[in-house]
Amino acid sequence: MAPVHKVAVIQWHIKNLDPEYNHSQAVKYITSAAADGATLAVLPEYHLCGWAPESPDFYKQAFQNQPYLDAYCRLAEKLHINIVPGTIIEAEPKDPAVVATNETGKDHALYNTAYFISSSGQILGKYRKKNIWHPERPHLTSSSTDPHEVVDTEIGKIGMLICWDLAFPEAFRELIAKGAEIIIIPTYWGKHDANEEALKLNPDSEKLFIESTLTSRCFENTCAIVFANAAGPADFYLGMSRVVVPFIGPVGSKKSMEAEEEGAMVVDLDLSVLNLAEENYKVRQDMASEGWYYSYRHDAVDKRPAEKA
Repeated sequence: MAPVHKVAVIQWHIKNLDPEYNHSQAVKYITSAAADGATLAVLPEYHLCGWAPESPDFYKQAFQNQPYLDAYCRLAEKLHINIVPGTIIEAEPKDPAVVATNETGKDHALYNTAYFISSSGQILGKYRKKNIWHPERPHLTSSSTDPHEVVDTEIGKIGMLICWDLAFPEAFRELIAKGAEIIIIPTYWGKHDANEEALKLNPDSEKLFIESTLTSRCFENTCAIVFANAAGPADFYLGMSRVVVPFIGPVGSKKSMEAEEEGAMVVDLDLSVLNLAEENYKVRQDMASEGWYYSYRHDAVDKRPAEKA
C-alpha cells in the first residue's frame, strides 16, 4: 500500500524587504507543522524578500540569503521535516550566455530559486524558475533551457515548479516523463495578476485560473500538487494554498486556505490515489510507449548534449 504523508502548506502576509521578520514567521509555522506531524513543509514564492524589485535593497538582499538557506537546513534536521523554503532570490555573476535575458544592467543576474531540503538537513535538489511572469522579466533571469529535474526523496519522487510555470503543461510533462509523483509549486499569485479588462469580465478570474489549472494538471499527469501561495488583504492576495490530487481535487477537511489566513495547513497526502489514477487513465504508460505521438519532444530533451564541466 502506498504511504500517506502529512504535508503542510504555509502562508502569511510577507513583508517586502524584511527577511528577518519573514524568516521568523517561516520558522514559527514550520515548527508548528512539525509538531502536527508534517513530514513536508512548503513556503510561498518570494517568502524572504517579498516583491519590491524597484528598490535597490531587493538587489542587495539577493547577496545576503545564504545564511537563511543554511538555517533552514539546520531546522529541517532539528525537526526531522523536509522543507521547500518557497523561493530564494540569488545573485550570480552574469554569464555571456544569459546576459541577453536579463535587463537589470547590473553586474549579477538574479535567479528565483526553489530548494528541496531533506529531513536530515541535506539539499537534495534545486530549481530555478524557467517561465518568468511578464512584470518580472526586467528583474529576473530564466533558467532557460536547463532541464527539469526530479528528486528522489523519502516521501516520493519530487518535481519543483514556481508560480507561472503552472501555465505551461510542457513543464509538467518533462517532470512526469522523469517519474515525478509530487509537484511542489511555491507561488506569489495575486488577484491583480489579471488586468483591468479581465477583472471586469470576472473579478475572480485568477482564483478560477488557479482552481481549474491545478485540478486539470493533477488529472492529466496522474500526480499530486503541493501549492503554497502568499496571504494578505483579499483585495489583492488570494491565499488558496492547498494540496491537490486526481479524483478528489483539494484534500483535507478545509480544502484550501483563505486569502487573509496565516499559518500552516496540514493535510494527509495519500499516494495510493496516484496509483489509482494511473491505473484508470494510463497517462504515464502512454508516455512511455514506443508509439507515443509526442515522444519527439522528450527524445529531443534526452538527447540534448551534456554540458562540459
